[in-house]
Amino acid sequence: MIYINIHISFFIYFFTLLIVSYFIHQFFLAKSTKYNIRKANLNGIRWSSQTKPISGGITFFVVLLISSIVYLLYEKNITSINPTNIYIGVVLIIAFLMGLADDMINTSPVLKFAVQVACALILIRGGIFISISSDFYFNIFFTIFWVTSIMNAINMLDNMDAIASVVSITVIFGLICQNILTDGSNIDLFVFLALLASLISFLKFNLHPSRIYMGDGGSQLLGAFLGTYGIIYFWKSPVNVNIHPSLFHVFIIFLVFLIPIIDSITVTLNRILKKKSPFVGGRDHTTHFLNYRGISEPKIAIMYFLINIISVSLALLILNTTRLIPVWLSIFSLIYGIFVFLILYINTRITKPMS
Repeated sequence: MIYINIHISFFIYFFTLLIVSYFIHQFFLAKSTKYNIRKANLNGIRWSSQTKPISGGITFFVVLLISSIVYLLYEKNITSINPTNIYIGVVLIIAFLMGLADDMINTSPVLKFAVQVACALILIRGGIFISISSDFYFNIFFTIFWVTSIMNAINMLDNMDAIASVVSITVIFGLICQNILTDGSNIDLFVFLALLASLISFLKFNLHPSRIYMGDGGSQLLGAFLGTYGIIYFWKSPVNVNIHPSLFHVFIIFLVFLIPIIDSITVTLNRILKKKSPFVGGRDHTTHFLNYRGISEPKIAIMYFLINIISVSLALLILNTTRLIPVWLSIFSLIYGIFVFLILYINTRITKPMS
């Protein structure tokens, strides 16, 4: 009975935040003109108009703050909170403020990268790092690479209405499932449900044709959030297959973050081949080339959601198989990921961009 009551409490908590976040999004949309909640750099090469409000990320941040306060009231015994969560909180605050500053005053790429590295170092100081090698310093370097890469990947994925939102929803779904299946901490579940609620309500305003964007404040916050908990729940997950643990974890990460990884690799590779900077915005993402093919933006959002929810589900299935995973499941998952990558990448090479 207690177990059922706990789940009912989480259910009520989630739907309450769903409603609260919806009204916060609505509030910032209504006040966007008065408070000038819009992107400073209106001349950058982007897919859609840059004059729309960029308040989505502010709502994400506010809802995460609310969830933290609710957890403190729920937990009552503050001393039982893991100090690691303090480091995570600091990183999320820094990532959000850095993204918000970029939205408002258009900061330099060097400053953004320096802040991303600082976020990674703070996580490492808090004991959150990837143990992919026996070499401690290589692990530090790889953790910095992971955190900065995923923060930039989510930021780059925010290139068309609802894309970053729906893909992030699939990853958070995976985090929630993994938390429940492995009896993870309650505070993690609190923030997972909070961010999921704010993202789902955000879709009401961000689906094509969108009325608000999440902005860099939102994408950097999401990137830091997913990168951090990706380490905790996927990079550090138990190995239940007869291969090297590092290869296993890379495989799981590839599945969970399939769309962000594919889009980032594709854009970076294509820009380098064309002798262009990978760090400048453009209309050359995998999503854009699908649209050049005649696929509508809403259909692309649905397609990316389905692709990533399938890959996340495969990763969860592999992670939580009680015995050694069947060979066919591993092979199918690998083929699925490679197939999606090849289809999306090849499409960018054979489809002619529209001016």
